Amino acid sequence: MNLQSIKTSVLKFIKDEDGLTIVEYAVAGGLITLGAVTAFVTLGENVNDAITSLGCAVTGTPC
Repeated sequence: MNLQSIKTSVLKFIKDEDGLTIVEYAVAGGLITLGAVTAFVTLGENVNDAITSLGCAVTGTPC
């Protein structure tokens, strides 16, 4: 491998944006997943509190 082919390979690698695109999609997917998990956890806690309150109201027991 001579110096010119190494230089060509390095320049080609630097100009290649396919790797960047994959990383961008991975980061975006991770952020979407994190947001969905956070929403479901928060929603789950709110639903649990509402069901507990309804159960207490129906049975007449203090919560």
